Amino acid sequence: MSSEIRTTTLPSGEAVLVLGQGTWKTGEDRGRRADEVAALRLGLDLGITLIDTAEMYAGGGAEEVVAEAITGRRDETFLVSKVLPTNASQAGVKRACENSLKRLATDRIDLYLLHWPGTVPLAETVEAFEALKNAGKIRHWGVSNFDTDEMEELVGLPSGGNVQTNQILYNLSRRGPEFDLAPWSLKRGIPLMAYSPVEQGALARNARLDAVAARHNATSAQIALAWVMAQPGVIAIPKASRQEHVRQNAAALDIALTAEDFADLDRAFPPPTRKRGLEMI
Repeated sequence: MSSEIRTTTLPSGEAVLVLGQGTWKTGEDRGRRADEVAALRLGLDLGITLIDTAEMYAGGGAEEVVAEAITGRRDETFLVSKVLPTNASQAGVKRACENSLKRLATDRIDLYLLHWPGTVPLAETVEAFEALKNAGKIRHWGVSNFDTDEMEELVGLPSGGNVQTNQILYNLSRRGPEFDLAPWSLKRGIPLMAYSPVEQGALARNARLDAVAARHNATSAQIALAWVMAQPGVIAIPKASRQEHVRQNAAALDIALTAEDFADLDRAFPPPTRKRGLEMI
């Protein structure tokens, strides 16, 4: 693996890694907890210090797994969590953040996201985020699953321009954001955070990746992940609950895709030619 993991830059000017560790479906089975903790710790050992979680994951259970994994290592971790839209009111955001902080056993969240658009006025949620930031409970805030029109609305609000990222479903088989959302975000310096970059493992079993994988002596999953990380202003957050997968994800950082590779992947997974609604899973 590269001695230094590549980074991209938040609008605040802070550099963040282009590879993180996701925790969706973590904490759902106590029998797997030790393996999940060990996988996250190995990721930290390998320099993958960005960890993404959410209050929704296992009803807060994922945050508790993360807390165990980062015990004694909080200062080296860039911690991302999310608030549900049902908790996105001023009082709800404050309460949800306090609960997440307790489960995470920390005094601050580095990046706090609205999990998806809801019915609470965005201006109220932004105001709540700003209050948390001023109180030192969070360092930055952002959103998740916002399409271009929703991002336009957001940045037009008072303090809305303080948004630091938009976490979305994006991978080789879900390239819709490239039509407008990705260019819009790149122009404004707002990184996209790609969840399910290997399509929940489906791209690891896709024969259309075999030829490129063979050229690099890599797995199909590693090629899919390398492709996401090669996109400008994109952060990939694959979930790996086994140490073997953590090592494979880290090794994907060393894959330098060629022009031939990109051309082959474009033929196998064509980029969008029209606007598509933002997909979610």
